Amino acid sequence: MKKDWLIQTALGETRPDLVLQNGKVINVFTGEIVSADIAITRGVISGVGKYSGKSNVDLDGKYVAPGFINAHCHVESSMVTPPAYCIEELKWGVTTVITDPHEITNVAGGEGVQFMLDSSEDLPINYYVQLPSCVPATPFEHAGAAFTADKMAPFLSHPRVLGLGEMMNYPGVSGRDPEVMAKLELFDGRVVDGHAPGITGNALQAYAAAGIHTDHESVTYGEALEKLRAGMAVLVREGSASKNLRDILSGVIANGIDTMNMAFCTDDKHLSDIRREGTILHNIKLAIELGMRPVAAIQMATINAARIYGLRDVGAVAPGYRADLVILNDLKALSVDEVYKDGKAYTEHATPRKGVTAGAGILHTVNLAPLEKTSFSLPDREKYPVIQIIPGQISTKKSSVSAQNVEEQIASGALRKIAVVERHHATGMIGVGLISGYGLTHGAVATTVAHDSHNLIVVGDNDADMAAAARELARVQGGYTIVADEDVKGTLALPVCGLMSSDSAQTLIRDLDKMIETARQAGVREGIDPFITLSFMALPVIPEIRITDMGVFDVTKFEFVK
Repeated sequence: MKKDWLIQTALGETRPDLVLQNGKVINVFTGEIVSADIAITRGVISGVGKYSGKSNVDLDGKYVAPGFINAHCHVESSMVTPPAYCIEELKWGVTTVITDPHEITNVAGGEGVQFMLDSSEDLPINYYVQLPSCVPATPFEHAGAAFTADKMAPFLSHPRVLGLGEMMNYPGVSGRDPEVMAKLELFDGRVVDGHAPGITGNALQAYAAAGIHTDHESVTYGEALEKLRAGMAVLVREGSASKNLRDILSGVIANGIDTMNMAFCTDDKHLSDIRREGTILHNIKLAIELGMRPVAAIQMATINAARIYGLRDVGAVAPGYRADLVILNDLKALSVDEVYKDGKAYTEHATPRKGVTAGAGILHTVNLAPLEKTSFSLPDREKYPVIQIIPGQISTKKSSVSAQNVEEQIASGALRKIAVVERHHATGMIGVGLISGYGLTHGAVATTVAHDSHNLIVVGDNDADMAAAARELARVQGGYTIVADEDVKGTLALPVCGLMSSDSAQTLIRDLDKMIETARQAGVREGIDPFITLSFMALPVIPEIRITDMGVFDVTKFEFVK
């Protein structure tokens, strides 16, 4: 029989490979903490009770939690590939990640999805994928690919593909758009993630009725509660830019709301933040600070997420579950003593394996049409819209400037030019506009990380430096660069679809810190991330005003500025 060995070990007829003795086991089914030994054979927990194995480790009363689960994340946002990313997660106790490769798919389509699956094969972490549902994300910019239901279908047989990623196209759901409905039908019976900021009332009921199971976009307790009442799982997000945990859980705790259908996620979290504080462990700590019982917070980080996504062998310290474990010194500081993945200490896997061989569709994705002297010229207008940056936020304000004052305000530093260059198919599409509040003294800053379609975005005070920055990113096939007087002051290459580096986390963080310092020396204001701020200026779904390769876009009117 398939499980003879497991039954024999549980009965004590066969000695386990490893026994973690004298632990305080956090039982996520009952909410208890039970003193017990944990028997492990072939990477699986065979029993929790009293055991002696071929190898024994005395935990001396330390706490044992199931490995944590990050219920929704975009690995590409870390700017490293899965091997380096997963090592950072493991250090903080995350043994399972549920990822949505939305960013790379906007660049490379199905080839990007396959690259992420191949790159995460055989890593010491459970790496699952939700297939991106909205590529391209909007019709107001040009993406690198279109990921249709027909193109998704071949991935359904992959054992690590769970379901459909965040369905951002609410109008497509409510309007029964044929392509949207084809995707929902394709994933019938699987988990479908939602993306429903501000959707309420009958609109939310329709969204849930369509078969959408989760949402990570709630920013208030009331919003989260309405989604819970509609039967949706709420993934409480605490990332680098979007920090919603305190607002949601304060209300949950105060009102005694059942958290069974709630889990933790990060969505987007920068690598330096992960290295400093972790991901899901940080969420657990914040929840406990707010007054949540430690075991309840750990349930949200483990068994709740496993049940939401139908993962039957992770999320608990119990017989038949994978031996994915976090050893904690206490339940106050929550310091991680050790992490076990499939019964092995993660330090045995601390060196990421070599990356997979990537083709031109992954490593050569910056394809620019020839740039002319007039490529970054403003269109003829009597009055120009201005994108006003709001420090500390990704939303913007719209203002305007008369044509006769533009050059004067650029010279004074009050305004800078901003442009988005289509970089996937060398179409020559370039949107040019004006921005205030960035603070660049002289030169140009550019990046190919530009949500959601990831075209090339550049800001500068003169056309020559803007063109030089674009050419530099074409040379290195994507990343970040800073140019002044047509001299490159610094470049961080991200050649994997213009989004990621294959370097280690330590190397990337070091190089990124240098780039940020160079940007500060070039006059980019404190409180403004030189590159992340730029990346969101191209996202035409966040008010009030944005820019894409098709032009300046008024989000409040949902139309291009004419």
